[in-house]
Amino acid sequence: MDEDLLSIGRFARLAGLSVGALRHYDELDLLRPAAVDPSTSYRRYRPEQLESARMIGRLRELEMPLDEIREVVAIDDPAERARRLEMHRARIEARTYRLQRVLHHVTRLSKGDPIVSRPPVAPELDHATRRALAVGLFNYTWTLLENPNRTAAQDDEMIHAAHASRYHWGEVGEVVNLARGEWQVSRVYSVLGRAEPALYHARRCVEIYEEMASGREDWELGSAYEAMARALAVAGDRGASDEWRSRAVGELAKIADSEDRQVLEQDLATLP
Repeated sequence: MDEDLLSIGRFARLAGLSVGALRHYDELDLLRPAAVDPSTSYRRYRPEQLESARMIGRLRELEMPLDEIREVVAIDDPAERARRLEMHRARIEARTYRLQRVLHHVTRLSKGDPIVSRPPVAPELDHATRRALAVGLFNYTWTLLENPNRTAAQDDEMIHAAHASRYHWGEVGEVVNLARGEWQVSRVYSVLGRAEPALYHARRCVEIYEEMASGREDWELGSAYEAMARALAVAGDRGASDEWRSRAVGELAKIADSEDRQVLEQDLATLP
């Protein structure tokens, strides 16, 4: 009966939410009131809606997006709800690892490291110089990849640096260096949302690694599969992306070093 309905103010206090939040959730079709007065537009709620309201509030505190909260709240199966919460936990963990890397770089900068370090420009391109350029450009590309505030010009610079590093590895590196260069070029294009070149270089990475009889680390094939999964996700092919992700997951057990395994796990956790 209408007498059992709670006013929006009382419902907000019991749920631990603000009146403004309840109005917003109504507008988003996330938590509809049980009744709305046609003349005053005053909202009222059923007491049994409190559980959903409190769940929404808790999930917002845990930084879950509202669109995902809508889906989680509607799930009745505890196992499926736990699975969705585990997915959110993995995303939070991956973000935490990224922030730890950012903290490490900021700490180094605060102790006097240059804000941007560029590879040396040498007058002669002998073997040692080419190798130094390959390494320096590879590391510089990572510096740009980890910069969340890149400009359009820096996006272009990142592309050119990745290709230049791969070019110099092609002149002086071993086969494994070529594969690593292809992986980085693919990651650059995936980050920039450019599916076609991301796919091309991911495929080249996989081809090079799979053709190697020896000489690659135990984590590298899984990393190549992760690159394919990421590029396909950017291309919008979710089915194929999931297949390559499964291949990468299958490689985790083959990685002996826990830190190397963790790096791949973190990359997989950030797949779109």
